[in-house]
Amino acid sequence: MPYSPDHKQKTRARIVECARILFNRHGYEIVSIDMVMAEAGLTRGGFYNHFKNKEELFTAAVSSFLMGRGAQWRAAAGIDPANPAPEMASQMIAGYLSPEHLGDLDGQCPMIALPSDVARSKPEVQTAYQELLTAMVGLFETSLKERAKESSNDARRSALVLAALCVGGMVLARTLPNSELADEIRNTAHDEAQRLAYAS
Repeated sequence: MPYSPDHKQKTRARIVECARILFNRHGYEIVSIDMVMAEAGLTRGGFYNHFKNKEELFTAAVSSFLMGRGAQWRAAAGIDPANPAPEMASQMIAGYLSPEHLGDLDGQCPMIALPSDVARSKPEVQTAYQELLTAMVGLFETSLKERAKESSNDARRSALVLAALCVGGMVLARTLPNSELADEIRNTAHDEAQRLAYAS
């Protein structure tokens, strides 16, 4: 029986999602092409029908979060980027800095799970990571403008601070699992980010 027209696209998406989860769990260096393909239920030989190398897969895995697992997370948090609302910043902060997000290693944002790996990667991976950050800052900026009618410069600065608090707070909390300090950092980042969002 011949494959359906979208078979290759679906197979590639499955490989990317399996890779994203494995990279989140283990980091870039430990994850091999064999591990990814086994997780996807495929053979290693099929990998090269979709990607030139592991680094290209890493780029795709980081990029995929925005419209894949990230879109699911935004929908669950009640965030609709197409219809910005004043409360969107607060919803983003609450969801991003939540204990549920911290505990969801498979579904975690790559900005939390993979910053060191990305820093050592090629520019293509760093560009994909930057696109995630740009999207987050854009959501915050739009929400802050809706809330307080801030000037563009003020909203931009506040949005950058919020993104730094959210990502930085979660990176530190992830590196200190099951500790009081991790909870204290995450909770403080949450409270300060919410204060800034409402003050804007």
